[in-house]
Amino acid sequence: MPPLDLDLLRTFVAVVDSGTLSNAAPRVGRSQSAVSMQMQRLEQSVGRPLLVRLPRSVVPTPAGADFLVYARRLLKLSEEALAAVSRPEETGCVRLGVPDDYAASLLPPALARFAAEHPRVTLEVMCEPSGHLNPAMAEGRLDLAIVTRVPRQEFEVLRLEPLVWAASPHHVAWAQDPLPVALFEPGCGARIHVVDALGEAGRAYRCVCSSGSLIGVTAVVEAGLAVVALAACSVPPGLVVIGEAEGLPPLRPLEMCLLRNPASEQPATLRLEEFLRRALTAPRESPPRVG
Repeated sequence: MPPLDLDLLRTFVAVVDSGTLSNAAPRVGRSQSAVSMQMQRLEQSVGRPLLVRLPRSVVPTPAGADFLVYARRLLKLSEEALAAVSRPEETGCVRLGVPDDYAASLLPPALARFAAEHPRVTLEVMCEPSGHLNPAMAEGRLDLAIVTRVPRQEFEVLRLEPLVWAASPHHVAWAQDPLPVALFEPGCGARIHVVDALGEAGRAYRCVCSSGSLIGVTAVVEAGLAVVALAACSVPPGLVVIGEAEGLPPLRPLEMCLLRNPASEQPATLRLEEFLRRALTAPRESPPRVG
């Protein structure tokens, strides 16, 4: 089977998106008859019909609908590949702030790809709670920061990350009354949501641990001394997700935001911002549940 022709894929996507061959023609800069011939060539290439030609429209066949997903992906990869080699090589230093619970789960893939494409850019990463990162941004000590929005902050929300209860799979700390809870430090969005949820549910609790560190709170929870509320993306392998079945109230999601210092306009900062935006909007994986 010959390799797929990107020009044919581009025309196929245009036909599906516009609904007719005639509407697709100006999008790809070809005549209607040329578009029709391209679609015939594509169908011959893959060996299956991809389009159903109705009296007033064209729609994909079931195979065509599946093929459309891959066509869009290949075209996007092609654009990214060209952009990666055609732009000038960036240099400089980018100062990034991120809470450590997000850093452990969201950052490694994005930063690895960024470093591979921009080996001459130096990254300085500050792992601190959002409450510490906001003033660091205001003081000009950071170029970019991933933070959790709290009430009255007018930040753009890029990701609604589920906030879930987590516990040791070897203990039943959630069965205790009052509920033993490990909390992040005051002012943290997760802590605010936990206190609000327990108060609204009328569930008595006691704070076993208060820390700004993910390692600090999870160590207490892994020992079976408490339960904790974590961003779903940051639940470590040693913990499992619990919830209403264990008598715990639902929690509001965390609102994750990406901030950029208005004074940080260097190309390296803007490119890292693009990478992080993609990381924040990527599909998430579900952490394991108890049982």
